[in-house]
Amino acid sequence: MMLAVMLFPFMNTMVKILREDFDPAMIIWARYVSHFLLMVLLFMPKHGWSLFRSAHPRIQTGRSLLLLGATVCYFTALGHVPLATAAVIGFTSPFIVTALSIPILGEQVGWRRWAAVFVGFIGAVIVIRPGSGAIHPMAMLVLVTAICYGLYQIYTRKISASDKAATTITWTALIGAITSSVAVPFFWQTPQTLQQILLLSAAGMVGGLGHYFVVKAFQYAQASLLAPVAYGQIVGATLLGFIVFGDFPDAWTWLGTSIIVGCGLYIGYRERRTA
Repeated sequence: MMLAVMLFPFMNTMVKILREDFDPAMIIWARYVSHFLLMVLLFMPKHGWSLFRSAHPRIQTGRSLLLLGATVCYFTALGHVPLATAAVIGFTSPFIVTALSIPILGEQVGWRRWAAVFVGFIGAVIVIRPGSGAIHPMAMLVLVTAICYGLYQIYTRKISASDKAATTITWTALIGAITSSVAVPFFWQTPQTLQQILLLSAAGMVGGLGHYFVVKAFQYAQASLLAPVAYGQIVGATLLGFIVFGDFPDAWTWLGTSIIVGCGLYIGYRERRTA
């Protein structure tokens, strides 16, 4: 999880740089194709064609499309929203996971966790401040990202017992690469410099490795143990946002961040106690 936390802010920084010259569809295509090629190079020698064999292909397809939807919304928003702000809003996904685990996984959620979900979304409202003009309206897309990513996490948890991590992360890349390849001809922009080619390729490889490390982490440890480490992305996003783009969160954003992180950690604590 620590490796993933270090990688994701770098991927998002590369995407934000690329958004100055490329449509999100182009970046998403490059991200998934390079991700897929890396997974094949890493895992095909060991697993062969069994790498693509899933016990639940429909669930794998659905969860992969959910991550693709989250990627589309997040990469689009990064063209207008500071890295740290996007990272903070994205961490509302544990609240969505808690709410949706009832109908999908049949889990029981007590009033304490429901209270944490409610207060956590208040923290998100403080960060976004709709109507104030402080944050670009595209920040709302990050909330859509959180919804898609929350569902993605639930179905990843559901399938983790039947499919190996290498298969799961390769399916993610495969479905994303196929779907984005259908759309990219309408948005194609030929890279003009070596830097653009390297950034387009590296963003996908870094993101693919990050998601693989997350899947492996959840195989070995409980979500409540990993959550404090995952929130380290906010630190990385803040530092890179300031160094590369000169963005630094204001006092209201830090207040909302504290609420979101606090509620997210409390939900993880209650889940562990319940388990």
